Amino acid sequence: MSRIDKVRVLIAEDQTLIREGIATLLAQQNDDFEILPGAADGEQAIEFARRYRPDVILMDLQMPRVDGIAATQRILRELPQTHIVVLTTFETNDLIFEAVSAGAKAYLLKDARMEEIASTIRAVINGQSGLSPGVAARILDEFKRLRGPRVSAKLPVRDGLTARENEILTLIVEGKSNTEIGERLHLAEGTVKNYVSTILEKCQVKNRTELAIKAITY
Repeated sequence: MSRIDKVRVLIAEDQTLIREGIATLLAQQNDDFEILPGAADGEQAIEFARRYRPDVILMDLQMPRVDGIAATQRILRELPQTHIVVLTTFETNDLIFEAVSAGAKAYLLKDARMEEIASTIRAVINGQSGLSPGVAARILDEFKRLRGPRVSAKLPVRDGLTARENEILTLIVEGKSNTEIGERLHLAEGTVKNYVSTILEKCQVKNRTELAIKAITY
């Protein structure tokens, strides 16, 4: 996604002091953010998303009426171009996994520095992953735990990748190294490395873990 001049940001947070504090500090980061009226619960987040069509929603997970995960699912069904960035005090593996599976593009804790929140918003609006390597690894581990060792058996073919690239992507999701992929497909390790670099570029991710997450959750 190309950079836009003003990123319209909606903050969904039930604690007024936190919501208004984030809005104030975020507005001071630069002039590239337009802060929309904040939502005090998940139901209001859905209503305001429909009304204001934000580019990014900073979404708390624990909110009255409708929680953040359910709100994320409902918003993205209607507004698939909206980017959800989770901002919460909780970092258990199951919550991280549920949020990303629901469609969240990033997962931040409320003690994150405002510069980190701002840079994450800019990253997701430009089509990049906002998941830290540690968070991405935990999501992948949770996915494998829930789905079993053959997590890639039902992976859909990804548009834009060749048949060979999709085959290699499947093996990456299974956790295979370049050497193991080469042995499986009878390819030189250097050839596999080149394929992996091409796949990373096409899928707009920085590393294999982010690639696997995108393959299984998007």
